[in-house]
Amino acid sequence: MAYKLVQEALNRQAAVALIGPRQVGKTTLALKIAEERQGLYLDLESREDRAKLAEPALFLKDYEDQLVILDEIHRVPELFQTLRGLIDQGRRRGKKTGRFLILGSASIELLRQSGESLAGRIEYVDMAPLNVLETEAIDSTVNKLWVRGGFPDSFLAESDEDSLLLRKSFIRTYLESDVPQFGPRIPSETLDRLWTMLSHNQGTLLNASRLASGLSVSAPTVTSYIDLLVDLLLVRRLQPLHANTGKRLVKSPKVYVRDSGLLHALLDIADYNELSGHPVVGPSWEGFVIENILGVVPDRTMASFYRTAAGAEIDMVLELPGRRGLWAIEIKRSLAARIERGFHLACDDIKPDRRFVIYPGSESYPIGSSVEATGLQSFVAALSDL
Repeated sequence: MAYKLVQEALNRQAAVALIGPRQVGKTTLALKIAEERQGLYLDLESREDRAKLAEPALFLKDYEDQLVILDEIHRVPELFQTLRGLIDQGRRRGKKTGRFLILGSASIELLRQSGESLAGRIEYVDMAPLNVLETEAIDSTVNKLWVRGGFPDSFLAESDEDSLLLRKSFIRTYLESDVPQFGPRIPSETLDRLWTMLSHNQGTLLNASRLASGLSVSAPTVTSYIDLLVDLLLVRRLQPLHANTGKRLVKSPKVYVRDSGLLHALLDIADYNELSGHPVVGPSWEGFVIENILGVVPDRTMASFYRTAAGAEIDMVLELPGRRGLWAIEIKRSLAARIERGFHLACDDIKPDRRFVIYPGSESYPIGSSVEATGLQSFVAALSDL
């Protein structure tokens, strides 16, 4: 999906930023596009390629008619101002699209720098880990993707043990190498403990004070650390729906480790058998379903959850663009897609246009007159066609 979106964006805009966590497959996709478009690929983590850009305007001027791919551009943030000048020069000469493909493994500096320097000249494409549609041809069972997560090397590993070791190495690299590049100096041990604490509390309401107490730091410090993990595309904060229902609503966001494989590695869960007996199994499935859904929703979709102090709750609310309306989604790990009373009460509050229960099965069937039970693959496939 990201491949198609990038190609379409390059045909519309001078610069395209492909954003996704490290090892999600951005470079592989970019090299494929470079081959097809006869583009120039520069890895800015390479000292040799960075040296070529000692005089960036002079070097890149010779590639005005080619796509230039800049990988890990956060290494050379001062490039953005140069790219702006080159894009404007190219436009005056009639070269308006397909100039630069920028790859970044975090949204922080990349979005800030490009937003300041390339406003009106850049389009963004998010690249998430593999989803259930992309892996269906490789392995039709959803459980393998759920246990190992969507990072390609982890999903395609020879064994569950190899997959787990790869993910643990990934976590260590982020903590010891990548995090210091993007934010204030944070002790890797502290961030590791916080990440693990968030894993144990997968899908719960954020309580920064309680987390801070466990880490012996302040609540604002914990919030800043979580901000960093969110910007690194490793953690998701799902915000509560702000609705004028006259009810007392929960105001804190729910927090999820985004990739289920990383969640399981942080908790040292090696395979499906261990996961099935672990207390995190339900929240893990919920987060896995949410990430698969948000990976395919139409642009401008707003996602949230709904919960009142009295216990009325909807796991996920999608406000779809256009006339597609409001969708209420309940997520169940059980094959019996039963609905709790709290879901019905919540639906009475917000009056969604459609109501779904997503469960681990494959069949779709109605529950009563207003709710449809459906499998994750079927639901994601239908969403991706909107």
